[in-house]
Amino acid sequence: MQELYLNPHQARRRQPTAYEDLLGDSIERAYAAGVHDLAGLVAHLNRTGPNCPAGGVWTEDSYRAEIARLAAEC
Repeated sequence: MQELYLNPHQARRRQPTAYEDLLGDSIERAYAAGVHDLAGLVAHLNRTGPNCPAGGVWTEDSYRAEIARLAAEC
């Protein structure tokens, strides 16, 4: 019997952009460092990047909007 599993890339329509890779890597590093709340994640992004695409610093609202935008593209 074939073992079933979720391939994390099975629903993706295209390769991630360099920006998306950087954002994902930064989020993963934040989680690995023990950051698990939105305020901490936003602070991590402001310290390490990537920059907020709208310019300026990341805020909780800009993070939510950017993640919603990226999710809508999937």
